[in-house]
Amino acid sequence: MRILNQIPAAFPWIVSIAALFSLYHPPIFTWFSGQWITLGLGGIMLGMGLTLQTGDFRRITQTPKWVLTGLFLQFTVMPFMGWLLARAFQLPPFFSVGLILVSCCPGGTASNVIVFLSRSNLALSVSMTALSTMVAIVMTPLLTSSLSGNEIQVDAMGLFYSTLKVVLVPVVLGILLNAKLPKYTFKIKRYAPSVAVILITLIVASIIGQGKTIILGSGFALILSIMTLHLIGFVLGYFLSKVLLKDEGVSRTISVEVGMQNSGLGVVLAKENFVNPAVAIPAAISSLVHSLYGSIFVALFRMRTKKASEKSDAE
Repeated sequence: MRILNQIPAAFPWIVSIAALFSLYHPPIFTWFSGQWITLGLGGIMLGMGLTLQTGDFRRITQTPKWVLTGLFLQFTVMPFMGWLLARAFQLPPFFSVGLILVSCCPGGTASNVIVFLSRSNLALSVSMTALSTMVAIVMTPLLTSSLSGNEIQVDAMGLFYSTLKVVLVPVVLGILLNAKLPKYTFKIKRYAPSVAVILITLIVASIIGQGKTIILGSGFALILSIMTLHLIGFVLGYFLSKVLLKDEGVSRTISVEVGMQNSGLGVVLAKENFVNPAVAIPAAISSLVHSLYGSIFVALFRMRTKKASEKSDAE
């Protein structure tokens, strides 16, 4: 059980190794496909719901400026940059829509893990993830269909119903179970982050394995655009919130929430609403990229915390 609890901290390594194995020999992970991917994301969202309490949502009313600033940056910086980079890198239509789709997704459970490890504001991270997930039911389909233009016909209502099904239902179910059966959920929810990492890894590795030929054949521009997208998300999320809110811990948290998207949701929405399987590939690569960036930011943030602590002790 102790090993299971160590899994979230090793998330970037686990997803990276799985992705490489999937590129080398896709059948290792491609069996996890079809409804398994939808069920996997449902499991992740249920786990998120189990870790939430009504008190988490009360925090939103206690620090509305923090949460609303983060939410605003989440659904403006990333969608705009996704649209801009898709054009700057002249991505094919299916990659372009996939990049825009993942840039319009909310924060995911991985961001909570990164915030925890970087010793930032975990309560704010949980609140932002929960609120952005709920807002995404409307905003993700709306932004994706608006920004995609004439690239590919986007079914906004289809995206809306898919988001409703794989986000709202399992999250609300998890919150209700946590409220009504706390003794049982207490034993389960401590393993939720580890299970989420395993399920995200299976989803990402499966999509990468299925798209091996496309990725190796024309994926360089796509990978570079995704790396740029998340780097800008982390950097702008930090500096803009620092200017607006003037709080180091809050700025770090918003940086992570803006820079890390719920890529698993992007994969499922792409699989359920687009015929071309390549639309899901940007979301799969995104999960790998933002996880690696997240681990780098953990090291940087912890280093700054240590230096600040040493300086304070010296004074």
